[in-house]
Amino acid sequence: MRNIRIIALREISGYFTTPLAFVFTVIFLALTGAFAFYVGGFFERGQADLRAFFEFHPWLFLFLVPAIAMRLWAEERKTGTIELLLTLPVSTTEAVLGKFLAAWGFIGVALVLTFPMWITVNVLGTPDNGVIATSYLGSFFMAGAFLAIGSCISALTKNQVIAFIVASAACFLFTMSGLEMVLNFFRGWAPEMLIDAIASMSFLIHFDSVTKGVIDLKDAVYFLSLIAFWLFANVAVVELKKAG
Repeated sequence: MRNIRIIALREISGYFTTPLAFVFTVIFLALTGAFAFYVGGFFERGQADLRAFFEFHPWLFLFLVPAIAMRLWAEERKTGTIELLLTLPVSTTEAVLGKFLAAWGFIGVALVLTFPMWITVNVLGTPDNGVIATSYLGSFFMAGAFLAIGSCISALTKNQVIAFIVASAACFLFTMSGLEMVLNFFRGWAPEMLIDAIASMSFLIHFDSVTKGVIDLKDAVYFLSLIAFWLFANVAVVELKKAG
């Protein structure tokens, strides 16, 4: 745990010594506010809640989280500091977890900074705060799943732009897999079991369930297992690169 903490602190300090933290936070806060109050029709609906705010989170994370993840390993490989990192008395697993937790914590801070919106809807009405709290929790874990995918893909290349594009594409597939237009493509020729499996991989289906105020075990298992799988793959990729 000590090594993981040291690496995480190293990564966190790296965010705030560059404009990345400021730019990401400003863009995230601006877009969430714009989507919630204007695109989501907050004022037209006449209901004080954050439903519209959370509806757009998967689509925001689709681009913003890969932008955070793309530098995790690609930058290390490009600058050659990955060799130095892996020669330190830390395991690959500790390095992967330290980097991941730092980036995940940074995204969590960005989510916390949207707290004034929660206060606003409480001033304007009487929202179900339990639903809002579970939605924040679901959003945080969904961001972690996006980040784990992006981190693994970042380890595959030295080019941050390629890491961003491939990670966004992979996350897009996980996001879209539960939509009817995608499932209709498989209906008629694929077995129902396969269709159900494809639908169950969708971020939208699991996140929508959480935003209704219900934390189902299957949704928690989905996000946690996705994070665990991609972090395991991340460790495997870094080990292979090190051996090569």
